Amino acid sequence: MSETLQPLPPPVDRHATWTRQATRPTTREWARHVALFLLTAVTATLAGVMQAATSLPEFEPDLAAPAAWPGYFVYVPAYYFLSVRELLRQALTHTELIGQGATFAAALLAILLAHEAGHYVACRRYGVRATLPFFVPAPPLFLAGTFGAFIKIKSPIPTRRALFDIGVAGPLAGFIVIIPVAVLALLTAQPAPPLVETAAAGTLITFNDPPLLRLLAPALGVHLTDIAPNPFYFAAWIGLLVTSLNLLPVGQLDGGHAVFAVFGKRTHAWVGRAGFVAMALLAVLGWRWHNSPGGFLYAILLFVMLRVPHPQALDELTPLGRARMLVALLTLVVFLLCFVLFPITIS
Repeated sequence: MSETLQPLPPPVDRHATWTRQATRPTTREWARHVALFLLTAVTATLAGVMQAATSLPEFEPDLAAPAAWPGYFVYVPAYYFLSVRELLRQALTHTELIGQGATFAAALLAILLAHEAGHYVACRRYGVRATLPFFVPAPPLFLAGTFGAFIKIKSPIPTRRALFDIGVAGPLAGFIVIIPVAVLALLTAQPAPPLVETAAAGTLITFNDPPLLRLLAPALGVHLTDIAPNPFYFAAWIGLLVTSLNLLPVGQLDGGHAVFAVFGKRTHAWVGRAGFVAMALLAVLGWRWHNSPGGFLYAILLFVMLRVPHPQALDELTPLGRARMLVALLTLVVFLLCFVLFPITIS
């Protein structure tokens, strides 16, 4: 989802010649990163199978709830294991679910790969040493099947321009891939099934549409309220959510890098604090109005980001130039197209 920067050495003469230090990944590094990618592809496919399996009868493990809380140390793992086993059984019984799961995984991983490739290529351009993308698989039954991806930067950032380019290259590259995925989501959408009125309170989850989908739908003759989510929709929705989260102007998120490069250290600190306060307020409102606790996770993440100091570029005096300022405005537009105040409503 993002890139992490290592603390920089003491300041050096900004007029000194920057020596490019980027090196090619070794065979062992390639093997490790490819293995993580393939494992993430498997867990993301299982997540897609779970999304598609919602049309099947719900499985409830035949386990009695423990009488006292210590019993949950055994009950929870057993319940999880039986649920995963049933998910695999449904996938093998209804093979069409595997195809839908693989479609979701391919679309989502294409978005994440484009995002991290944007960061990595920008690092190579400036001679900044960085790892290949680390894809982080998530346990089965997790909504996305992955906790995202990141690269690790292992050498100083030479200039403000390099910091800006590396920061915004990821979300812009990922957004370019999101657009066709979102179009496919709308063009392949099927009519939504009738709403089940007997659903228990607190079990109906509504995925609120980001602005990009709201803009594309009328242009393609689609009414978002009349369609059922499909694998492309879930991939685009998660991709937009991840992009908006990364573009928040806090800490070492991509948006934080951009704000630091454009406005400097002091403004970066104040904007980051304001972003955290705004997200904390939205978390409370999301809980009260939409019964969704997800905003608190984002607020905690931003709080942690605020505690991590942002390293400075070796040369902070070279101006960004008009072209990069226009790219900064474009990045802001991308954020507005991705960001939705309350992503999920639980009713």
